[in-house]
Amino acid sequence: MDHSNSGKEALEGIGNDGELKVGTEVKSDAEAYNLCNNYAFRKGFSLRKGHVRRDASGNIRQRDFVCSKEGFPVDEDLCAVKRCNRLETRTGCKVLMRFTVSNGVWVISHINFEHNHELAKPEERQFLRSCRKIFEASGGVDVGRRRTKPLSYLGNDFGGDRNVQFAKKDMGNYLPREMGNMMEPGDVQGLLNYFRRKKCEDPSFFYAVQVNQLNQATNFFWRDGRSKLDYDCFGDVVSFDATFRLNKYNLICAPFVGVNHHWKNMLFGCAFLLDESTHSYVWLFESFLESMGNTQPKTIFTNENEAMSKAIETVFMKTRHRLSTGHIVKDARRNLANQFANLEFMKYLNKCFYECHDETEFQVSWDDMINKFSLGDHLWLKKLYSLRDKWCLVFNSDTFSANIDSVQRSDSIDTVFHQVSTKRMDVISFVQHFEEKTKEMHLDELEDDHFCKHVVPRLQVWNGILNHAVYVYTSKIFNFFEMELLGCMGVRMKEVCKDGEVCIYEAIEEGQQKVCKINYNLSTQDISCSCKLFERMGILCRHALKAFDFNNLTQIPVQYILKRWTKEAKKGIVVRVSNERHGLSSNTVKSVQSLRLSELMHMGSNVYSIASLSDSGTKIVKEKLAEAMELLEKDEEIVNRLAHAKKVDSSPSLNAISDIWTMASLSQV
Repeated sequence: MDHSNSGKEALEGIGNDGELKVGTEVKSDAEAYNLCNNYAFRKGFSLRKGHVRRDASGNIRQRDFVCSKEGFPVDEDLCAVKRCNRLETRTGCKVLMRFTVSNGVWVISHINFEHNHELAKPEERQFLRSCRKIFEASGGVDVGRRRTKPLSYLGNDFGGDRNVQFAKKDMGNYLPREMGNMMEPGDVQGLLNYFRRKKCEDPSFFYAVQVNQLNQATNFFWRDGRSKLDYDCFGDVVSFDATFRLNKYNLICAPFVGVNHHWKNMLFGCAFLLDESTHSYVWLFESFLESMGNTQPKTIFTNENEAMSKAIETVFMKTRHRLSTGHIVKDARRNLANQFANLEFMKYLNKCFYECHDETEFQVSWDDMINKFSLGDHLWLKKLYSLRDKWCLVFNSDTFSANIDSVQRSDSIDTVFHQVSTKRMDVISFVQHFEEKTKEMHLDELEDDHFCKHVVPRLQVWNGILNHAVYVYTSKIFNFFEMELLGCMGVRMKEVCKDGEVCIYEAIEEGQQKVCKINYNLSTQDISCSCKLFERMGILCRHALKAFDFNNLTQIPVQYILKRWTKEAKKGIVVRVSNERHGLSSNTVKSVQSLRLSELMHMGSNVYSIASLSDSGTKIVKEKLAEAMELLEKDEEIVNRLAHAKKVDSSPSLNAISDIWTMASLSQV
């Protein structure tokens, strides 16, 4: 059967209002499925074949098509061995499209369109399971499969990547072909022209260039507009890696990496550096902060480099500097090759990294390791010890790090960049490669968001706090939380004293000697544990959860739900400073405006992406923007700010004042 033709015929059964009608006729089971599946795709749900009824001869006389969330899961044998915990997709949705068959004609005889769950947004519909057949029938790509060029697919079928405001002509599979014809590989002027073009296409695109005394460009930094929005949500922890090299030019390729609410890597920007001087790093870090609204991260992870450390002390004055464990492990393999294969030595080293309870225990463990293996004169270990406050967990347990410092995460970034640094790639090709990897990560995040919204893990036990967590956290973070909650069963806790509303407990895990102290306020539900898992990871530890269970709490207190780990992590940005307060410097006022602009850009990105899917949607948004601009031009506060900006020539956005978001960000209301 020609599926593409049947799909077109099926669309004819959908009325002008976009709804299926009782009485619509088709000629076969396949046409009936295509009709309902196309309707499901347009509405934002996945279709599933339901009950079928046959006559005495085995011919179909009635067929149901239902929402994939129809019904409820059946009870399982708890003793059965399962390879993994299943995800829960059923919500008991009652949506139904029933066909009655008579004399070979399939007629819609009954319809129920009442969903009891949220429908997929237009940009999420590519992930609906039944919609794969739509793209297969139209000669497209299976959206359930990993793609090497996802943006070409999105550009053709969905109007482009929803989160990066590039024109369709500039999608990843178009750029290499067109730009290769326009620029000479490796030409610095070509790179500058490329950045200028990106800036024209995406006003939020940022790039900076450092020149030497001869006016020669030496260092470059760039990031796209989406990266700024990501940093607003997840910029509390940053990993900076300056170990990659572009072989053809021997340039340092230095990416800024973060971790999103699905605990996956995301790229905040990248740099080309000609050298590793403190001067170059200071320029780069200042450029990075400027591009991100001068908001400093809580923690930054880097490889060990003296010049870089000095620059971080100069620029990131409010940030905790940590050394990446992944890089230390690589250095250890080179410098301790004879000891690295010794399991006993590795046990000592791991304890120094992760398992010490306080600084005294660390010192004892380190001294024992040095003495036992006669390493007192080892120069690399001496240097490592001098930097202990930057890599040992016991010195950094009070600062949020999102557990981004893992060998696994470091290796995943290595895979992306070593694919480039091992080739003789010119700078333009590298920037395009970086863009493609960034877009792939954005698409992965969009897919993860979709599944977190429509699929939840199936709980193995009924527990109030666990049931609360499954609907609050993303799937990956819920797995972490569930592990801690189940770990409560191995925790023995006793109350040691009570002072009014404050209870103090001691907790010890079976098989361990470490005693954790928990302070819990019964009235405010404030809690703290000496293990400090919440402080460094943003997830409650098993000891605190044991105290909650002991006091019959059935929900996670709101102060212990870190928004950056939730399904709602990217909904809205809180402006933390108000420029209505008197006495603020001009730089602070500009930073406040930058925060407001980021908030508007978040909202605008979704509005523009959805509106661009149709002419009617585009028309609606253009009309509303015109109305908004008229209101802004009449706003007294904005008029006064613009007048003042023209006098002192200090407005950071006068060149783009026609941009409605920039104009709106000048005032709070």
